[in-house]
Amino acid sequence: MKNRLYLVTGAAGFLGSNVCAQLLERGERVRGFVLKGDKAAKYVPKEVEIVYGNLCDKASLEPFFAVEEGTETVCIHVASMVTVNPKYRKTVLDVNVGGTENIVDLCLEHKECRKLVYVSSTGAIPERPKKEKIKEVTEFDLDKVEGWYSKSKAMATANVLTAVKERGLNASIVYPTGIFGPNDYSMSETTSTIVKIINGKMPVGIDGSFNLVDVRDLAAGCIAAVDKGRAGEGYILGNEVITLKKMSKLLCRELGCKPIKFFLPIRMAETIARKMEKDAAKKGEVPMMTTFSVYNLKRNNKFDYSKAERELGYTTRPLEETLRDEAQWLLENGKIKLSGKKQ
Repeated sequence: MKNRLYLVTGAAGFLGSNVCAQLLERGERVRGFVLKGDKAAKYVPKEVEIVYGNLCDKASLEPFFAVEEGTETVCIHVASMVTVNPKYRKTVLDVNVGGTENIVDLCLEHKECRKLVYVSSTGAIPERPKKEKIKEVTEFDLDKVEGWYSKSKAMATANVLTAVKERGLNASIVYPTGIFGPNDYSMSETTSTIVKIINGKMPVGIDGSFNLVDVRDLAAGCIAAVDKGRAGEGYILGNEVITLKKMSKLLCRELGCKPIKFFLPIRMAETIARKMEKDAAKKGEVPMMTTFSVYNLKRNNKFDYSKAERELGYTTRPLEETLRDEAQWLLENGKIKLSGKKQ
């Protein structure tokens, strides 16, 4: 539609910037919401109209939603405060729960806003026994998810679904698993791990698993939820499980780098992480490894994303392709040095 404007929060983030780029590729008009002072704003595609503000400040969101008469909008709410620290932080709730409430309110107040796609997290969904694949749920229990980031996403997701049922909001929800791929200027935990493996700075790993999706496939899934997602429905955007051991082997096979030499059993890693957390707390430092990061490698990471495949046309590319593309981007940006045979 010629008079449609896409409103993307978190436009300077890893996923948000990719959503913006893909919308622009298909000829859409895009406005991005960026936290005032965010240095990553320079990575937002230049064709995106940027509005600066704060999700917690509802008044600052008004210019983001305001459009001329005859223009309809769609909002893709990507922005959130991500943390691997499981402890309670008021700011996490303020941004992830309060900020989402502000977005919901404005979507409803602005009648020209036709749809909201809320980017939740699979962390909001209670874990199932390891033999089972985890599926979408309609009710959320804070006592059944680990860490306050996951709890905050569960609370926000429940609020969106309530607004659908009780306030007539047209909204779909997507639940991404882990995220990786090229153009990660924020250098997330996953990208930092990949850099350490390639640069030979991780002689010891943990014998656990991930569920990782290429950021470009996640962005496409978010946009597909605008086009095809049903109101009040959620869609897991996941991939096949990969162990850290397999990721290390794939990287070394593709790039010729040295593999991780030794993998700690999960129980040993948990013991070490607890000690690191205690020592870091005494010194006022950030621990190199946390019990929560070990939990994320230990937990059931098998997710059923068949609903997104059926209804959204969601697809994922091979992990090898993503790792190659990410390594190329890291090389071009001076984050890694390849001393092996494949350069």
